[in-house]
Amino acid sequence: MNPDRDNPGIILTTDFGVGDPYVGVMKGVIFGLNPLVTVIDLTHGISPQNVRQGAFILGVNHRYFPENAIHVAVVDPGVGTERLAILVQTPRGRFLAPDNGILSNVVWNAADDASTLDGPTPLPTDCTAYRLTEPRFWLSPVSATFHGRDVFAPAAAHLSLGVSPHEMGRPVSHIFRLAAAQPSGKLPGTVLGEVIYQDSFGNLVTNIDAARLTPSANPTVQIKTRRIRGLSRTFHDGSIQPEDGLIALFGSHGYLEIAVRDASAARLLQAGAGEPVKVTGS
Repeated sequence: MNPDRDNPGIILTTDFGVGDPYVGVMKGVIFGLNPLVTVIDLTHGISPQNVRQGAFILGVNHRYFPENAIHVAVVDPGVGTERLAILVQTPRGRFLAPDNGILSNVVWNAADDASTLDGPTPLPTDCTAYRLTEPRFWLSPVSATFHGRDVFAPAAAHLSLGVSPHEMGRPVSHIFRLAAAQPSGKLPGTVLGEVIYQDSFGNLVTNIDAARLTPSANPTVQIKTRRIRGLSRTFHDGSIQPEDGLIALFGSHGYLEIAVRDASAARLLQAGAGEPVKVTGS
């Protein structure tokens, strides 16, 4: 018996929060079909309807799970509309999700994204995708407003029991891609980016990755009217001690973030997703 193959694990990512029964009932459906499968919560704290945020979180974290893991990603403001429900098989796992761009950073490398428009995009050659069209793998009846419970959760459970992806529905060659908001530089040594995610600590994560700064740089990070000189290595880096604790550093995900030692940068700066960030001396 190969434990990894026989129990690939189902990983859930949603904007459902934890105060309502939605996540619990999805797990109930999964366990009703496969009581031996391991279910892991990546997060249920995606901002409501924020598909781009979900794409970012899933994109930077899915690589830490086994290659045969089954991911269910439900941030689905278009539930019940004509948007497709899809299964995408990649070298880093299988992903069940609405076809609204939430898999963009899984299927494509966001750092290399040169596209500027959202829309259907051909899949890379190492990925295959299927439109979920087989009701025998769903609950019945299917609610128009809760496909997480009635479509994606049971489909994931069936996959964990050994159903092949091609049995789930018809192959598709394109899926919806969200164009990543890429940092830019108008002047040499300048990178212009933006905050794309605020975590529960109030840290402001930007779309500026470490590769955009030279290793020897000692940059200045500007957000709103505040300038942060130099980068910290940790949240308690003793070499940089601003009066209000405002620091900039590269987080474990590899992206520049702005933080306050033992407090919330979001609250201090009154800033959130979409806030412009400029790095000079990069």
